[in-house]
Amino acid sequence: MIIWLGMLMTTFCHAQVDKVAVDKSKRRLYLMQNGEIIREFRVALGKQPVGHKQQEGDKRTPEGLYTLGFVLENSQFYRSIHIDYPNPTDIAQAKQNNVEPGGNIKIHGLKNGETLPSDYIQSFDWTDGCIALSNPDMDEFLSLVNEGTPIEIHP
Repeated sequence: MIIWLGMLMTTFCHAQVDKVAVDKSKRRLYLMQNGEIIREFRVALGKQPVGHKQQEGDKRTPEGLYTLGFVLENSQFYRSIHIDYPNPTDIAQAKQNNVEPGGNIKIHGLKNGETLPSDYIQSFDWTDGCIALSNPDMDEFLSLVNEGTPIEIHP
């Protein structure tokens, strides 16, 4: 009975988050329910955080409306969830500029094997365009969101 109740509560928590919002200028990720913030996390961004991702290798974090996809438990980072960048608009813009849009954008934890404290690592932008959380925050994030949740990334 207790296990069933725990599963019910976990399912209920998942159902609460209907949108993820990222404010790049504040380095914050928000979990939203009916337009209200229910949880806030500190994030690190791509090494060139200002502006929308234009092409592969530009070290920028995309801006716009996307969807969270599959979770990866085994990669070079502590857990991750895929963001469906590039979307059709990104692809069209890259084609118009005769460049590759890039991809493989995720929300993830720290790099595996990182020995520096997460507070230090998260105090600067260090990814190639992804959104990074501390490992404990990544665990909490993944416990509260589902595949298919919309994510809106603001400048």
